[in-house]
Amino acid sequence: MTDDGTGLLTIGELARATGLSVRTIRYWSDEGALPPATRSAGGYRLYDAGSFARLELVRTLRELGLGLTDVRRVLTGETTVAQVAAAHVAALDARNRLRFAAADLPDDPTPEQVDAWVELVELIQEPEFRAAMRRMIEFNAADRGPDVPTGSSLWFMSRLIRSAGDALRDGVEPGTPRAAAVLRDLIGDADPAAVLKRLQAVADPRLNRYRELSAVVNGWDRPSARTEEFGWVVAALESQVAP
Repeated sequence: MTDDGTGLLTIGELARATGLSVRTIRYWSDEGALPPATRSAGGYRLYDAGSFARLELVRTLRELGLGLTDVRRVLTGETTVAQVAAAHVAALDARNRLRFAAADLPDDPTPEQVDAWVELVELIQEPEFRAAMRRMIEFNAADRGPDVPTGSSLWFMSRLIRSAGDALRDGVEPGTPRAAAVLRDLIGDADPAAVLKRLQAVADPRLNRYRELSAVVNGWDRPSARTEEFGWVVAALESQVAP
């Protein structure tokens, strides 16, 4: 994060926060899908929390097989995420299921890529996985407006990653008074049980596995699941709602 108190992220910091490569983020930015929030005095791109949420939505739509033109249509409001999700889930339930994987084997695949592709094909045929993907799309599309419950948007997730990361580095244990203070700063007056339920609704390990397999097949950088940070917040919330 830049050290000027603005909370803005460089493209490298945004890459580390999302697990995407700098090259991918720069390409999407150049194509108009992820314009920077502003630029530094030296002309470097800077991104804010809204950029983080937008980037995750772009990634989800790309994983669904949308081209950047259609992604931009969603982002500019020409079509909706719900319409896109409905179309792709319908296609998935029809005979053309493999398109959902957004992963084509190269002409000369490695054994690891073949194994990943086979597992990916099996995964996307599971009804539970498709339901989890639908929930993730809805979660990624959520904004941070006043009517959005705490724990149901990527603005919240970006804060979660930062707060939990700081707590882990400082050695704060879930269930301690210090952890409770971190949670209060993170969720405010929201009900910890309700926040925990919303987080668990999108915490399907199959979604992380899907991204891992897609990365292997396509030759992309392995995504970061942020399991340590997410696990810390879940454990801290569980300690708050325990009887």
